[in-house]
Amino acid sequence: MSAVNAIAIRGTLLDCPAVLAGAPASARVVDDGLVVIADGLITYAGAYDVRRHAHARCMDLRGKLILPGLVDVHTHFAQTEMIAAYGEQLLDWLEKYTFPTESEFADFDHATRVAKLFVSELIRNGTTTAAVYGTVHPASVDAIAHVGIEQGMQLIIGKVMMDRNCPQQLRDTAESAYVESKVLIERWHHVERLGYAITPRFAPTSSEAQLDAAAALWDEFPDVYLQTHVAENEAEVRWVRELFPQARSYLDVYARHNLLRPRTVLGHCIHMDSRDRDALCNADATIAYCPSSNSFLGSGLFDLDAARRTSPASVQRLGIGTDVGAGTSFSVFRTLGEAYKVAQLRGQSCTPAEMLYHATLGGAHSLHLEDKIGSLVAGKYADIVVLDPHATPLSSARAARCDDPLEQWFALCMIGDDRHVSETYIRGQLAHATADVSVS
Repeated sequence: MSAVNAIAIRGTLLDCPAVLAGAPASARVVDDGLVVIADGLITYAGAYDVRRHAHARCMDLRGKLILPGLVDVHTHFAQTEMIAAYGEQLLDWLEKYTFPTESEFADFDHATRVAKLFVSELIRNGTTTAAVYGTVHPASVDAIAHVGIEQGMQLIIGKVMMDRNCPQQLRDTAESAYVESKVLIERWHHVERLGYAITPRFAPTSSEAQLDAAAALWDEFPDVYLQTHVAENEAEVRWVRELFPQARSYLDVYARHNLLRPRTVLGHCIHMDSRDRDALCNADATIAYCPSSNSFLGSGLFDLDAARRTSPASVQRLGIGTDVGAGTSFSVFRTLGEAYKVAQLRGQSCTPAEMLYHATLGGAHSLHLEDKIGSLVAGKYADIVVLDPHATPLSSARAARCDDPLEQWFALCMIGDDRHVSETYIRGQLAHATADVSVS
């Protein structure tokens, strides 16, 4: 290992050691820890040992928390500039804000400008992996793909499919959505660290023919993802019942069209019954929990206890989505603070260790990437975020009264923001820093 391509980071290591399998989440804390990186991969993560970085430049970050890069499993880059749009619930919000905003993304230059802002916000908030919705325009996917590759990020991207119940300028057809999505899959899937997700926006904006076309496309490319929305809002659920009267439930619409499989990533999943939850788990599909947007749009309170399911074949995959722009923060850890509050309102618990899990290894597991990212383990990509509990006077005062680093992490989920993201590393390269890093 040469000094040219090897670096080491010294500080407090905080990660989760294993994918949940019915047991409560646990965290690994190494108070004086070291992560060694070479050629974009972690080569060592554990207790500090000077011999481990004899041939590496060492950044001394003692007093800070070193975590795996954070994972956002559901967000919309085209909605970046309409974040915090006032005063509507889901369906009216789509009509008033989302559809007019997304109409601008046929323009590649406009899409690229917004994509650059979006990705920079992700990185400033410690997010290194994200599942991202484009718009109906192929140019939107090309734009976010180019920017993601420039930054070396792990992004899952997809062109929205909509052939009804939306403005004419945002409509495709079952055939054009299939053809355009196929071209984008062949152009971007598995290029650098990109993955592709077939992306019908939600059942009300896709005809049955389009849902069938999505399934046919997935049969051709079975290792891509499918991302969409389900059971977010009660009015939306009633509308789906009118549009698909033969389906038992909103989720059953996707099941009937063979879109409920492993690598299905379903946003929200609030208004569901036990049969739906069993079907999700048995299909090895993923829940993308978006507490910030659920509260902002008044959609409902997610039932975390009900989502903690196992089947003989699998454990429920569940990740956290910021869901920008209905979500009001790019920060995964602040979004987890909202998840904690929702659990409190339902008389449930969401422990600091579980919050850490969902932000890191659980998010990776939800996207079938746990072998590549999500924990500080030799051989995984060196996607790393460094959090500074002392970045502001208030957080510093709180950190001084915390019993351990896990409690400091929890406090940052409540009162932290991008100022507390001291550094973000993507494949071992420093992508963001709030100040100079001390090198020894």
